[in-house]
Amino acid sequence: MQTRNGSSKDIWISGGSELFRSFLDSGHVDTVEVTVIPVLLGDGVPLLPPPYNPAKLRLLSHKIYRSGRVSLAYEVQH
Repeated sequence: MQTRNGSSKDIWISGGSELFRSFLDSGHVDTVEVTVIPVLLGDGVPLLPPPYNPAKLRLLSHKIYRSGRVSLAYEVQH
């Protein structure tokens, strides 16, 4: 994201899917990092709120932990 003075800065958003959705829809998201936790749920909170606007992603990296968690890093294809 570019700041008001023109310099580029990284922003980290944890949670806050509506805020994240607004940044994604406006083209200000370069990468997305998701961690999959191996617990089956019958219901849950969606990663992004409606409306559904698909974003194309390219896998940059992954890491598998002994606990079974998997971290995935994606580049957003603008």
